[in-house]
Amino acid sequence: MHFRGSRMTKTIGYRDWRWQALLWHQVFLLWTTVDAQTRYSIPEELKQGSVVGNLAKDLSLGLSEIFERKLRVASEAGKQYFSVDAGKGELLVNDRIDREALCGQSASCVLPLQVVVENPLRSHRIEVEIKDINDNSPQFHTKELSLNIAESAAVGTRFLLESADDYDVGSNSVKTYTLTKNDCFTLKMKEVEDGKLVPELVLEKPLDREKKASYQLLLTALDGGNPVMSGTAQINVIVLDNNDNFPVFDKNIYKTSLQENVAKDTFALKIIANDADEGPNGEVEYFFSTRTPDSVLSVFELNSETGEIFLKGQLDYEKAVSYKIEVIAKDKGLPVMESHCRVQIDVIDVNDNAPEIILTSEPQPVREDAPRGSVVALLTSRDADSANNSKVTLQLPKISPFTLKPSFSNSYELVTSGALDRESVSEYKIEITATDSGSPPLSSKKTISVSITDVNDNPPVFSQSSYNVYLKENGVAGSILYSVSACDLDAGQNAKVSYSMVDSKVHEVSVSSYVYMNSENGSIYSMHSFDYEKVKVFHIQVQAKDQGSPSLSSNATVHVFILDQNDNAPAVIYPSPHAASHLRVPRTAKAGQLVTKVTAVDADSGHNAWISYKVSEATDASLFTVSVYTGEVRTKRAVSEHDDSSQRLLVEVQDDGEPVQSATVTLSILLEDGVSQPVLELRHKVSEPSKTSGTITLYLIVSLASVSVLSLVTLLVLAVKCLRSSGSDASCCMRRTHCDEDKKPNRNLHIQLNSDGPIKYVEVLGGDVMSQSHSFRSCMSPMSEYSDFTLVKPSSTTDFKEVISVLDASLPDSTWTFESQQVHSQVAVSAPP
Repeated sequence: MHFRGSRMTKTIGYRDWRWQALLWHQVFLLWTTVDAQTRYSIPEELKQGSVVGNLAKDLSLGLSEIFERKLRVASEAGKQYFSVDAGKGELLVNDRIDREALCGQSASCVLPLQVVVENPLRSHRIEVEIKDINDNSPQFHTKELSLNIAESAAVGTRFLLESADDYDVGSNSVKTYTLTKNDCFTLKMKEVEDGKLVPELVLEKPLDREKKASYQLLLTALDGGNPVMSGTAQINVIVLDNNDNFPVFDKNIYKTSLQENVAKDTFALKIIANDADEGPNGEVEYFFSTRTPDSVLSVFELNSETGEIFLKGQLDYEKAVSYKIEVIAKDKGLPVMESHCRVQIDVIDVNDNAPEIILTSEPQPVREDAPRGSVVALLTSRDADSANNSKVTLQLPKISPFTLKPSFSNSYELVTSGALDRESVSEYKIEITATDSGSPPLSSKKTISVSITDVNDNPPVFSQSSYNVYLKENGVAGSILYSVSACDLDAGQNAKVSYSMVDSKVHEVSVSSYVYMNSENGSIYSMHSFDYEKVKVFHIQVQAKDQGSPSLSSNATVHVFILDQNDNAPAVIYPSPHAASHLRVPRTAKAGQLVTKVTAVDADSGHNAWISYKVSEATDASLFTVSVYTGEVRTKRAVSEHDDSSQRLLVEVQDDGEPVQSATVTLSILLEDGVSQPVLELRHKVSEPSKTSGTITLYLIVSLASVSVLSLVTLLVLAVKCLRSSGSDASCCMRRTHCDEDKKPNRNLHIQLNSDGPIKYVEVLGGDVMSQSHSFRSCMSPMSEYSDFTLVKPSSTTDFKEVISVLDASLPDSTWTFESQQVHSQVAVSAPP
């Protein structure tokens, strides 16, 4: 086993085992709690792995918590002397501890430690007191010392000898000195400041150089350890003649103080020694002692002639707070006489060190919903200066959701003090300013990065609350209709958005039968092509949902409008293309005589449903014409006897779409003699006197009564149907308004009566935004005012061919006109006389 001393290692042989037993006998643990701090005491030089104390027990931590909460030790000394046994919770010695290297000659040697645990983040202060062991033997700076003593020196004269140094402290330091036996000298102890003993050689008998010119003495220094350790120095005493007065200092100790920032070559102090001799024997020179260390010689310079001491290097209070220097004054006589004095130069601290900020624990990421007071990081401050210059104050920016909470000594906890929002600030650069209390004060800054982790507190937001999509009918199935997008201000899984459709109905059918939605990108695809004539508009309720826990969602509405295409040709409903009938026209017909009316409808809307009529082929193109917009077929001129009795007209019906769709109908017209004159012409002749005027009047009265009764019955039937269909809506008599916009179409029935009783105008409006809307009108021409009629309201799915067949069956000799527009359809009904 080896004991470390300055520049010397001493090996103990056969007593190693006894020393080890004694060393381990001295190992003890002292655990106390002062101001919530834990202190252990151990001797220096413990082997690596030695147990210092049970942290888990002393800090009230379970063994499982040591691993889970990542218990670790942070040393403020810069070197990691200790570690933690995670299995037992014990604090172990991690490296060799040399008390002398750590604390020098200081009476107390304490290593401050910080024990850090996480989840939650906390720190505990631990102090480990390092006890001194006697592992250093006393040492003399000079192994051989020469001492010149005049033979005339008086008995009792004392000569100061070099003292030995021992790096141990307390009882282990130097306690006494011994000197080998001789005839002329004895050894005395002189106590100086701080209780330090200095050996002095005392002359007990007069010297006689002629009898003995020199003496070899062995000076031994002994410490107070157990076992005792020692160091020796050889003293060579040379007996000199003459010069029997030595220099005398005016003070035993010279003291002064200098600020650590003074410039080089600054005067420190002056020492004065006087010699009572004359001539060279009284001339004094000054020297630093041969034992003066290099740390002093590099800082101070002594003028050997004047005794003035100047500053040669740079003072640093943090390296040395005081210098104790031994100065020798020698005369120039033979033999040389010398005296010793002590010079003490104290260094005054100047605030020349900026405070430091040390992170004990790296900042932990903080959830944005973390409560106030959550610990983020642990840190300490220190200043190498002393007194007020070392008092440090830490500050944070005023606008910051964090604050510093003092824990103990110069340790702090960085905790949250306000609300956090990752979407506003995802990472904080916290600048901490440390300022000392010196004059002028010094400061330093340290920036700590604290990242904020996301919490799912933001639902996805669509770019629009509603979307309008315009889609042409007859599109290709599987084509994309639209792509919606939603963004989420959160991050990671909390910002990952999936899309879906909220189940809804379109014509009592789930909307998923119409469209499909890609859940990843929000694209909506058609499941089949759309028919404007069946569906004009429908709504899709889409939902965006994030992947957070719990997940958040938001909705938006996509309005899909089907645009009409000219995909329906006009349909001729009168005369029926399937019925073979002939129109009879009297040969007495004049120009402009109404022959018939071609009626056609187009299932499309808008321009695609605008219908025009023209004569494509005719037996005699000069005899008949057709109205472009109404389809009325009239004579262009008066019929003559030379015209063929059988006429054929091919009427073409076209819509206004792109491309143009058309249909044709063939009219067969017979020109006959003796055909009754039209009612219109008879009405013009009513005012003329006639023998049969009484008969005609009776006929008109009977006809008017019949039509009035028929009209009243029709009105009652329609009113009953209206009341049944409107349910409890008592206000709906002849008009049915909006009853249930989402489930049933709205229908309006308008009936206008002539002043003389018969129905002149009937209009039925129907439809809703989700289906085809129709309007049917019955417009009675003067020729048909007295004729019966039948009105049929088809449903939105009823084909126009069915309408035609119903009308043909009801009024085979009537003329029907259907006009189809985008918002309603009209049916005009007239009957020939």
